[in-house]
Amino acid sequence: MDGADWTPLWLSLKVAGFATLFAVLLGVAIALPFARRRFFGRDTLDAILTLPMVMPPTVLGYYLIVAFGRQSWLGAWLEEQLGLRLMFTWQGAVLAATIVAFPLVFKSARAAFEGVERTLENAARTLGDTEARVFFRVTLPVAMRGIVAGTLLAFARALGEFGATLMIAGNLPGRTQTLSMAVYDAVQAGDQARANALVLLISVVCIAVLVTSARLLTPRY
Repeated sequence: MDGADWTPLWLSLKVAGFATLFAVLLGVAIALPFARRRFFGRDTLDAILTLPMVMPPTVLGYYLIVAFGRQSWLGAWLEEQLGLRLMFTWQGAVLAATIVAFPLVFKSARAAFEGVERTLENAARTLGDTEARVFFRVTLPVAMRGIVAGTLLAFARALGEFGATLMIAGNLPGRTQTLSMAVYDAVQAGDQARANALVLLISVVCIAVLVTSARLLTPRY
């Protein structure tokens, strides 16, 4: 590939990096109360939060346009008050990738927190640790492998996001064209060599991520 062909890669890495960061922060924060508390409507809310995993990407993209488009209340407020425009920008691509990656972190983090032995946490409390210290010194370290595995899966999912991103961010070369969109363009243009190179590149990255996450999820005895 020539130098210009690397632009979709760098943009994809930037979008996936930011999306993974936001997905991890939200996923871990929301997974903890789901793992530790029972409350009315928990199963329904869990289904809603997991919905991006099974919803058609174009439908999800349509919801994003309705919620964050320039004609929507929220989209207009973001642009007027914060100067943040999501339609046809890389920030919009980050939003789409964050939403599709979030369930992977949320589910992994919830399972990891549910697997933490309460006796370890109770022992820390007995020694006088505050709830914050118990979380950062006991709960989070024990659950870390599951959270990291979910983070890697979320990164791979964000890296390959296409449908929802196309709906809200478009396919603008050099601005919002990620690797998956560059592959689509190359196939449409009949540029088989470029399509093969891009597909090989994203396949290698995704395989590496999946192998690493599988090793993290394998129990150690």
